[in-house]
Amino acid sequence: MDNIAGRKSHLTWAVNISVILMVLIWLIPTIGLLVSSFRDREQISETGWWLAPLPVEMTFRVRTSPEGAAQQNGLWVLEGNVFATPDMEEQLGDDDAELTRFGTRGVNPTEFAAGETAELRGGGTLTVNSDGSWRAESEEEFGPRGPTIYFAAEVPPQFTLTNYETVLTADGMDRAFINTLTVTVPATIIPILIAAFAAYALAWMEFPGRGLLIAAVVGLLVVPLQLALVPLLSLHTSVGIGQSFLGIWLAHTGFGLPLAIYLLRNYMVGLPRDIIESAKVDGATDFQVFTRIVLPLSFPALASFAIFQFLWTWNDLLVAKVFLPSDADSQVMTVKIADDLLGSRGGDWGILATAAFVSIAVPLLVFFTMQRYLVRGLLAGSVK
Repeated sequence: MDNIAGRKSHLTWAVNISVILMVLIWLIPTIGLLVSSFRDREQISETGWWLAPLPVEMTFRVRTSPEGAAQQNGLWVLEGNVFATPDMEEQLGDDDAELTRFGTRGVNPTEFAAGETAELRGGGTLTVNSDGSWRAESEEEFGPRGPTIYFAAEVPPQFTLTNYETVLTADGMDRAFINTLTVTVPATIIPILIAAFAAYALAWMEFPGRGLLIAAVVGLLVVPLQLALVPLLSLHTSVGIGQSFLGIWLAHTGFGLPLAIYLLRNYMVGLPRDIIESAKVDGATDFQVFTRIVLPLSFPALASFAIFQFLWTWNDLLVAKVFLPSDADSQVMTVKIADDLLGSRGGDWGILATAAFVSIAVPLLVFFTMQRYLVRGLLAGSVK
């Protein structure tokens, strides 16, 4: 009696837990990027994003000045606070840090515990306390530079919007955003228009070689686009469209057509045959059947492919580097971020995480707006 149709399975809880775990696993990288986008660059290099709410132990170096040295009981005495220097105030701001260890050599910056007294290489002693105050004593007058102090301190977690300001206010980012839209919107619409006509023909029109064309479309799905980049660019150059917006529109159209035709054809072939045959009996032409019946009924599949094509085109870097000019006026966001922001800052993970979130804002909006059609379009033609 356990397999009666309509009876709820006892393993529903296992399915729910599995789905929740998969969602959490998929969300972990996104959460990591989000947290890192608000963190300070130095703290990102010290600890992982999962330790962001905790204090971070960071190592610093402070050069002291001999100005202010005074004689006390026959010794030259120099005092100060490592946290009161301009560089440290700029890095820490108003946060209260706690010094844990210090040293006098760069090879061992945490040689002594806070409060201990260390021997200076040039003679004399140095004492550094946990609050950052230090005292250096020497029998001889300090040279042109005071002692260099290396220390490790527990710094409170720092979250900032500086990374977003850097990305959003970068010179030319507004132009790059407009260029990305200029590339993405036509590169999404053009293949849909062409593929819709081709899919209808392959689904409902009888003509010689239709089976071979369907097989060719399926075969083109597995062809890497990297193989076609150089020949296609040579062809574009020979016909005069070279590195231009028209060239990249046609490139994205060619690379996206196999999936578009395959997806739309599978959906259209599953539409009720009675509706289409009744329309033809009433005298409707293929064009009228396509525009008035098939196209409106195929909207889920159209929206499904539009999501894929928009996301792929918006996030594309390789095709944009090949088919667009290298000047700043033609850069899209991915090229702008890779060449200008990350290229000039090396391993600045805060900028990388922030740029990732800025660049995916529009694709996420498109996805969540049309995601209800995604599954319906992908499952089209899978069952009868």
